[in-house]
Amino acid sequence: MKVAIYGQYYQNSTEPIIKDIFIFFNKNNVELVIEAAFLELLYEKEIVKKEYTTFSSHIELDQSFDMLISIGGDGTILRAATLIRDSGIPILGINAGRLGFLATVQKENIDEFLQIVIEKKYTLSKRTLLSLSCTPTNEALQDINFAMNEISVSRKDTTSMITIDTYLNGEFLNSYWADGLIVSTPTGSTGYSLSCGGPILTPDVKSLVITPIAPHNLNARPLVIPDETEIRLKVSGREEHYLVSLDSRITSVKNESILSIKKTPFEINMVEIPEETFLKTLRTKLLWGEDKRN
Repeated sequence: MKVAIYGQYYQNSTEPIIKDIFIFFNKNNVELVIEAAFLELLYEKEIVKKEYTTFSSHIELDQSFDMLISIGGDGTILRAATLIRDSGIPILGINAGRLGFLATVQKENIDEFLQIVIEKKYTLSKRTLLSLSCTPTNEALQDINFAMNEISVSRKDTTSMITIDTYLNGEFLNSYWADGLIVSTPTGSTGYSLSCGGPILTPDVKSLVITPIAPHNLNARPLVIPDETEIRLKVSGREEHYLVSLDSRITSVKNESILSIKKTPFEINMVEIPEETFLKTLRTKLLWGEDKRN
């Protein structure tokens, strides 16, 4: 078995998790390939001493890998997705921070979960991604032009609202007068969109969510649309530029540019452990069924 390791380092909580992962895989003769910057940090902190093969870009992750393990939080997985791209390599998120919706494997009983991994008793949850193109061309949106959670537009250097003319498959939908607009995948429906009043979608739903950010008109509500829909946005405002974000990656775009958003032809495979399903995470994260009176 060949596994890629990618992670973020949090001194107080990550060290024992990382040590447990390396000890388990080395004991089970799993071939490990570590992201170069992460391995350098592990050497610096003296968490590992053995020499490992490294990778530093998506080009080095090929079909010989059985899995990529992401150590950190949901943000780490979103960055890992930019390395996986269309390779199809499954991602397993091991949570080293607060409870997230993507990094579902908790630090307790890691050995038990990793045993499930090497025995391949897991399932794959396919996650939709969104791609973005811009007219005129924006160089910052050329290479990594996709997002796993959401693509959003928002005001930049002003407190004034922006106007977002929105078209679905070429038909005019609405001109949102707001602080911004979020186009979310089912995976991202539990993130930024949820905090702005959007609905929760289960990962297997073939839909997208359009959620306005602090709209001036209170009747501008989140809208669920089929994921085959092509969305076109034209943003205007008092300033010359506005912000476009693809998950955590942000760039500045000129007013009146045309943004085209649609589903990518590839998906990300998330590893789902039987004991750590999306519905269980939803109950735990949102405290569903908890009676705080007791």
